[in-house]
Amino acid sequence: MYGVALTGHGGPEMLQWRDDLATPSPMKGDVIIEVNAAGVNYTDLNTRIGWYSKGDAASEDASWSGTALSFPLIQGADVCGTIVAVGEGVNPERIGERVLIEPCPREANGEALELPWYCGSECDGGFSQYTRVAARHAISINSDLTDVELASFPCSYSTAENMLTRARVIAVTSASKAPLLSELGAEKTLTRNDDYLAKLGANSVDVVIDLVAGPKWPALLDILRPFGRYAVAGAIAGPIVDLDVRTLYLKDLSFFGCTILEPEVFDNLVKRIESKQIKPLVAETFTLADIEQAQASFSEKGHVGKIVLTVR
Repeated sequence: MYGVALTGHGGPEMLQWRDDLATPSPMKGDVIIEVNAAGVNYTDLNTRIGWYSKGDAASEDASWSGTALSFPLIQGADVCGTIVAVGEGVNPERIGERVLIEPCPREANGEALELPWYCGSECDGGFSQYTRVAARHAISINSDLTDVELASFPCSYSTAENMLTRARVIAVTSASKAPLLSELGAEKTLTRNDDYLAKLGANSVDVVIDLVAGPKWPALLDILRPFGRYAVAGAIAGPIVDLDVRTLYLKDLSFFGCTILEPEVFDNLVKRIESKQIKPLVAETFTLADIEQAQASFSEKGHVGKIVLTVR
């Protein structure tokens, strides 16, 4: 089969287009999915450069699970496709179903996982013609949206749904993106350069949802009310922050790390898509062969919405 293989940690040169990749075969409880479209995420870039390592990029903890990755690896956590084969124990009537893949599998090789994996990290993802996943993580979807539009949902929207399962949200964006976010329903927007305390005041919000971290992180705790909640699922401005522990315990704050999806999250997301409670936001589309160009555009951070690769 064809696809893009990550051959090791490093720059874009580690992404290799190949047409001789082994086509996966279904094991017990699995389905094989022909990939129609796959979205681009920060985790693709971070995994490639070894960002998750607490040591150097070549160390053995540069993955979501903190274990060494096996190369070559097929990345891609946002997958929309069609089931074309099933393994033992899976109803063959599922062949032909249009599905989204839940990005954090809790089952693989017919067994429950002690710690969930991540598609494109501990197991192969969707940057290829076909991919394999446990049947329970291939969620059937009935929608008139295109494959590209559906591939914009799984990772980012499930992250938001997962965080909102535990909290309600306040957001910050760049000045150039603020008007569009207001159109999408934001009641108020702040720019990343704003002084959060001056704009919102101390002890003014109940919950902070954070994907950024970085040097302005302490102000996020200052604006939280006593008994406030802080939920985090990313650190694109930097993973190391200054924490005054007194702020944490004197205000009785609760911290939530949100990576692994709660069991109900992905099913709820699919229901929201099918009922049109949420809509896709696709910024750009590239072919899979143009993945380097897609990741370069993604890294510029000028887009609003998702960058999606067409695979078929």
